[in-house]
Amino acid sequence: MKVLVIGGGAREHALCRSLSQDPAVTELHCAPGNAGIAQVATVHPVDQLDGAQVAALAGRLGAALVVVGPEAPLVAGVADAVRAVGVPVFGPSAAAAQLEGSKAFAKDVMAAAGVPTARSYVCTTAAEAAEALDAFGAPYVVKDDGLAAGKGVVVTSDREEALAHAAACERVVIEEYLDGPEVSLFAITDGTTVVPLQPAQDFKRALDGDEGPNTGGMGAYSPLPWAPAGLVEEVLETVLQPTVDELRRRGTEFSGLLYAGLALTSRGTRVIEFNARFGDPETQVVLARLRTPLAGVLLASANGTLDQLEPLRWDEGAAVTVVVASEGYPAAPRTGDPIEGLAEAEADGTAFVLHAGTRTDEDGRVLSAGGRVLSVTATGSDLAEARERAYAAVDRISLKGGQHRTDIALKAATA
Repeated sequence: MKVLVIGGGAREHALCRSLSQDPAVTELHCAPGNAGIAQVATVHPVDQLDGAQVAALAGRLGAALVVVGPEAPLVAGVADAVRAVGVPVFGPSAAAAQLEGSKAFAKDVMAAAGVPTARSYVCTTAAEAAEALDAFGAPYVVKDDGLAAGKGVVVTSDREEALAHAAACERVVIEEYLDGPEVSLFAITDGTTVVPLQPAQDFKRALDGDEGPNTGGMGAYSPLPWAPAGLVEEVLETVLQPTVDELRRRGTEFSGLLYAGLALTSRGTRVIEFNARFGDPETQVVLARLRTPLAGVLLASANGTLDQLEPLRWDEGAAVTVVVASEGYPAAPRTGDPIEGLAEAEADGTAFVLHAGTRTDEDGRVLSAGGRVLSVTATGSDLAEARERAYAAVDRISLKGGQHRTDIALKAATA
């Protein structure tokens, strides 16, 4: 089949890499793509928020499946536009993508479905925000109601900082702080059947020891040796399936990737947030361990035939990804610097480099073109081996002012 992937980050590179290894995929295209994706797929210039453009491209290519990667095109209705021209698409409708597009909508769905989550208030004025902060006390959790590229959440013990973030947003959700480790669990669904993937953990803070500002994610690993037995089954039963069922009951069927960000609190598992797409950088490690060919799984979601799918097959080992970010990320990322050592990083076959923010210049050099530049990913028999391989590959890459965390998966690998 011919497959078109929409997006241009490391998540889409991970998707394209897996799809390029699927024997069923005869042609692979990506729009707009990046310098790394261009090595495994034919890239096309497109406004990824313009549903008509994307649908027209899918038609010209004769795509049998369109995979929409980022959240902004989903919320903008790109999947709807593609479905309207009769092309199967992996990704929810604009209405269903409000599960990520609006924190308030997600809270409403969770309440109706009986999904365990933090108590919260939706606030639109400074007075409401102040009252909500006082009701819960520190640490304060303030979330922009809309899309914010993974950086719309402030968790702080500084009340003034919390109020300032609330004031900068049109509408916020202020909620109680959830203690305990966090887990990312993806599930593929066709609106009825829900197929969970393997859990992962990501690292949101910019600096070692979970210090520094919030980012889109600085690394991830899978599996989670410390996770309680039966966690995936529990979350499927209490979170994922009830949410999909509630959306279908509302006439807003959700098909695509449902991402549950979870906190394993002292009072049980709670949902921190939902996303309507593969997470970045967790996708990099989850897909690295998936042995079932990807295209058929995504097509079954698009066609409503997930109940006919064979159980997914997984590598028994581990995967670790380390994000290499540009100087100044996340506040003021520097771009346009050459990246060297990419081939060397992959030379021994134990690691691979997924491009996030890159482009090529007229001389064919790969340059940085974003805040998060690369996701260096490795697999191994266990987390310690995967981690060692990932960092060995990072050490072979040169980017002026480049930064990365040195503690991705460290605790889990040495526990």
